Amino acid sequence: MKINKYISTLILCLIMALPMKASGHQEAGKVDAKEIVFHHVQDAYEWHITSWGDKHFSISLPVIVYSSETGWHCFSSSHLLHSEGETYEGFKIATEGNYEGKVVEIKANGEEVRPFDISITKTVLSLFINCLVVIGVILYTARWYKKQTPESPAPKGFIGFMEMFIMMVEEDVIKSCIGKDYKKYSPYLLTAFFFIFVNNVMGLIPVFPGGGNVTGNIAITLVLALCTFVAVNVFGTKEYWKEILWPEVPTFLKCPIPLMPAIELFGIFTKPFALMIRLFANIFAGHSIILALTSIIFVTASMGAAISTSMSIVSVLFSIFMNCVEVLVAFIQAYVFTMLSSVFIGMSRVEGHHASSSCHSDDRREDESVRH
Repeated sequence: MKINKYISTLILCLIMALPMKASGHQEAGKVDAKEIVFHHVQDAYEWHITSWGDKHFSISLPVIVYSSETGWHCFSSSHLLHSEGETYEGFKIATEGNYEGKVVEIKANGEEVRPFDISITKTVLSLFINCLVVIGVILYTARWYKKQTPESPAPKGFIGFMEMFIMMVEEDVIKSCIGKDYKKYSPYLLTAFFFIFVNNVMGLIPVFPGGGNVTGNIAITLVLALCTFVAVNVFGTKEYWKEILWPEVPTFLKCPIPLMPAIELFGIFTKPFALMIRLFANIFAGHSIILALTSIIFVTASMGAAISTSMSIVSVLFSIFMNCVEVLVAFIQAYVFTMLSSVFIGMSRVEGHHASSSCHSDDRREDESVRH
């Protein structure tokens, strides 16, 4: 009963949020679906909550920029967003060109240039909120376990759910892919999993503080991929680098033209690139599809009552279906990123034949001692 109640509440929130997504994009009965989609998946200097008639309710975020001529500036984005093309302290939000939607500085000759911009945008604020959620969940779970003793009963409810998640990722993914050194990398990989999963799920919630397109921002996925790149290549073994710089192939493929080493070196950079693009593309595409289905309601609004009503029902049902699918995708993408990162790290922990055989003999002795 409780699950049905939660699902009904989610569906109601989604239906209520549908008109909000298209507000501000209707002019003379026409709707630009492309504008709706890209407006909501791109970053912004405000967090739009809802619209009621001609009134728009949004959270203005701080704009923090540095000008080479006038130094640092910090002010609310409301000074730039209330009217199109309005300037404040020599800055405005560009409405066209290469810097469209970004804060630009107006020079004395009228030229628009990009200042050094570290503003708190919607994506940044959403990132902070989601990080607090992840930290709160992990600390709450750790606090519960800290109070327990070996005789305590097995956890239930939320703690049991978290234990299932952690054990599944650590035992089935991290340990099986990396091997005996898995504990060294577990903190990073578990953090990456929960960070991606929480951001994906929060991005599906249509009301504040959800709705942020964090993992659909390529800058975020780039940083995650770089973290895996560092974990793989900085802590790789000598045998790993030997296989890259001097692989076991015929000599004419390595010298005088280092063909295979060049291919292996190129592969070092393609792996994190694939991680970055895979996560970004899947989440970005999921948000775009949901918004495109939502816009069908407003595109067909001028086609008559029968068509409009039938297409609205179809659009709502498809949007609900896609949201349910996106919840599954949110988990799958976090799982795949963690699994591939673990595989790449495990490949970098390769050992020589002597070390590998001694390791296997140690494992066999340990298994025999456990059985006895």
